[in-house]
Amino acid sequence: MTSEFGTAPSRKVVCQLEDAGYEAVFVGGAVRDHLLGKEASDFDIATSATPEEVKQVFTHTIDVGLAHGTVLVILDDEPIEVTTYRTESTYTDHRRPDEVKFVRSLKEDLQRRDFTMNALALTLTGDLIDLFDGIKDLQNRQIRAVGNAADRFHEDALRMIRAVRFAAVLGFAIEEHTLQAIEENAASVVHVSVERIKVEMDKLWKGVDSGKALAMIVNTRLAEHLPLFPDDARLLSKCAPYSTAEQGWSALMLAGHFSAGEIAKAYKLSNREKDFLSNVQDALDNRQSSRFTVDDYYRFTLDVLIATEKIWQALHPSEHGIHFEEMKQMQDSLPIRSKADLLVDGKDLMEWTSQRGGRWVGEWMQKIEYAVLHQICPNDSEKIKEWFLNEYEHQE
Repeated sequence: MTSEFGTAPSRKVVCQLEDAGYEAVFVGGAVRDHLLGKEASDFDIATSATPEEVKQVFTHTIDVGLAHGTVLVILDDEPIEVTTYRTESTYTDHRRPDEVKFVRSLKEDLQRRDFTMNALALTLTGDLIDLFDGIKDLQNRQIRAVGNAADRFHEDALRMIRAVRFAAVLGFAIEEHTLQAIEENAASVVHVSVERIKVEMDKLWKGVDSGKALAMIVNTRLAEHLPLFPDDARLLSKCAPYSTAEQGWSALMLAGHFSAGEIAKAYKLSNREKDFLSNVQDALDNRQSSRFTVDDYYRFTLDVLIATEKIWQALHPSEHGIHFEEMKQMQDSLPIRSKADLLVDGKDLMEWTSQRGGRWVGEWMQKIEYAVLHQICPNDSEKIKEWFLNEYEHQE
């Protein structure tokens, strides 16, 4: 095998398993990405050794999923997932197998996987094991289920979302029979946990062909069974591509006229993500009446402003928008970026006036913040003192 594939510790794991008399191969996304010329990561290993046998070969292991045959091997300070060849029984809940059975056959293991491009294996010597024409599908840039697509989606309904996510990230088409099976089984996505759906959507938003993938979600009727999705998804495609997942969630919120709270609750977004969406909503309200002001550049992060502007331009395609570089320059030119940048504080105000603290200190700090931000007064302690005392005396 060429040195370009796999880390030294991961190759050593395969070698030690083979030396112990077991089969061991690289599998999954790392093999796929390697064949696509992409930088591979997360080098997963499949083996004929049972979890207990794997633990006997290596001195430092962690039980991370013994029920599913996965052991984390720590070698040269690198964690490497090693999973026993396995087959799976029926999936009553469309999410997890009722029973997992460890086997010694790589073919049995690969035929349970979702798509042909993910059912490839690579040996330590560089031999590619392709039992389901995964290479051909990679060459044809298509996503095709292993075996019967309906069976694969019945086993785990999330695979339908994964198919669309791969279409977005790789820019691939979904093979005809696989796409038809998604349409026929779309309703079963309701059995999938929101957390798992969000993980896939986070990746989908950032795909090179997310606009096409989002249209696919609508056309296959998956949209009807997701936690929350706009009736009219055209805005989502108009805003694509997205550079961050937050941009995608923001577009979803505004396309469906949802609130930040509704999106956060439906997809279990973090508080940080919810705040981002709320800020985009507020920034868009301001942007609807005018270009961004100094106060907008001061209040909102550049990520929020960019997400907002993308949506505004999608809503107003014939109007002149703001270039993202211009927004960055405007924000960089602000005299201060936060109240912490002011060269005075409340103690200075109390010293200058010989007054005790109180609400008045906070109120005057806000006035100073505004004066410096709007360049009424420079951010210089002596200049601020002069301006403040003049204003304070006039008010008194």
